Amino acid sequence: MKNRQFVLALAGSILMACSGAWGAGGTRAYRWVDKDGVVHFGDTVPPEYSEQAHQELNQQGVPVRDFPRQLSPEEAQAARQAAADDAKRQQHDSFLLNTYTKVGDIEQLRDERIALINSQMELARGSIANTDQRLTALENRMRAFRPYSDSAVARRVPDQLAEEAVRALAERRSMNTQLQQREQEKAEQLANFQSDIARYKELTSNRPAR
Repeated sequence: MKNRQFVLALAGSILMACSGAWGAGGTRAYRWVDKDGVVHFGDTVPPEYSEQAHQELNQQGVPVRDFPRQLSPEEAQAARQAAADDAKRQQHDSFLLNTYTKVGDIEQLRDERIALINSQMELARGSIANTDQRLTALENRMRAFRPYSDSAVARRVPDQLAEEAVRALAERRSMNTQLQQREQEKAEQLANFQSDIARYKELTSNRPAR
């Protein structure tokens, strides 16, 4: 009984507050909550609460419009990023469902891509081995010249020989960088395909096989 009386009293106070807020001129009424959690009603929302969540009420005190809390710049950016991520995920899901008919299709494409990368890596390793042989031969030739030779009559390394050694070293570094890039690409491809396979299985778990 006491609870019922409390509810009736609360409802009455809300209607009285709303009625006073609307007033004779029919101005709008709003409901907001202050920093202490106390509910307020009025024809305007105080500036300090205008960016917080509040509601517009009709003459019966029923909410007719919600004003959500305004996001901070950081929150707004996070919300935009989350929406973009969700759109990207949905687009990729559509790609998976429209491109593949079974998991084996994804595995076949994976194997083809990895085989291509492996062949590129083998070519890079072969080029590195050939360059290492050239560098060894150049080093042997340079031992006859200063500062690599202890002979008192040794001449300094000819410019052409030095330039050839510099080019060979540059080629060795470049090919080693390419090999590392292919290795990284291979790891990324494997991870991406594994993720696609798991996601495809999830998307098609309840779908009849075609």
